[in-house]
Amino acid sequence: MTLPRQAALPDSYADLDESALRERLAARKAELADRLLILCHHYQQEAVFAHADVTGDSLKLARAAASARDRRFIVFCGVHFMAESADILTAADQVVILPDLRAGCSMADMAGHEEMAEAWQELLGAVGQGVRLTPLTYVNSSARLKALVGQRGGSVCTSSNAERVLTWGLARGDKVFFFPDEHLGRNSAAALGIPDDEVVLWQRGRPLGGNPVAALKKAKVILWNGCCSVHMQFKAEHVRQWRAKEPDIRVIVHPECRREVVRAADLYGSTERIIQAIRESPPGSKWAIGTEINLVNRLARLYPDKASHSLSPFQCLCSTMYRIKPAYLLWVLDNLAAGRIVNRITVDQETAAQAKIALDRMLEI
Repeated sequence: MTLPRQAALPDSYADLDESALRERLAARKAELADRLLILCHHYQQEAVFAHADVTGDSLKLARAAASARDRRFIVFCGVHFMAESADILTAADQVVILPDLRAGCSMADMAGHEEMAEAWQELLGAVGQGVRLTPLTYVNSSARLKALVGQRGGSVCTSSNAERVLTWGLARGDKVFFFPDEHLGRNSAAALGIPDDEVVLWQRGRPLGGNPVAALKKAKVILWNGCCSVHMQFKAEHVRQWRAKEPDIRVIVHPECRREVVRAADLYGSTERIIQAIRESPPGSKWAIGTEINLVNRLARLYPDKASHSLSPFQCLCSTMYRIKPAYLLWVLDNLAAGRIVNRITVDQETAAQAKIALDRMLEI
């Protein structure tokens, strides 16, 4: 995906200290009042997260955008594909804004619209036109890819509902083609009891995804080989190291982690599920958490009676999410207060209509 060009921030914003940013952001929020809704993903840095009206994972924020009919301006503190989904799910007179247009997603970039369309035709040719093939795409994908999935009878999913959506997809057809995160797809298939030899990986750029025809015909789930750069940093060895150091520690990881990491953990789930597990655990609990560092640090602050640590010894930061900074948030709000709209995210009508079909299916499932 080629992201739009981000305008340079005026020097006056770069000179503001944290206190001034907080005060001016609070003032702008009060001024815009019920015309404004700020949505914020759990991976945002604390200085942005503190100004959110609604926080959550992709599924919760998609629902919040879809139901916010009374808000004129929706500022999405997340990444580009999330803001696209919000634009698709909101009314035509609502405005969706991304504070920094450079906030993209490397996973979404791994599954281009043209690539997927070509692979779809190639796969159908290999398994036979009579085979019922259902496409599913993780919400971490472009609007154009969601539209293609909608056109072909498929659905979007999130990490919260991937197993339910995969069950739905398999009930509709003989096979599912799952985009773009192979690890979420593989972990979801394993949770449903699908044998490993009925799950194959489609490797981008290789004929038939690098698979023999017989394997594709046998498979129930074909996985696109995309991944999350953050969750790929967690390893099964990290789980073993924590268990050796703290025998009573519990390990919870995100399903974007490799299968061997999920298998070694005590629990796995979406960011909402991770938060719930820590919140509801008894005082004195010890946790090693396999997800983005901003959320891990926030859990440690929110629940000081529990010990929350990153599973990895390294700082696993989502660098694209980190592009949303308080100064950029203030800049877009200042422009709104002055009657100007900057960094608006729009999806063309035809793409939006097809993508909405896939998103609505997800919300229904």
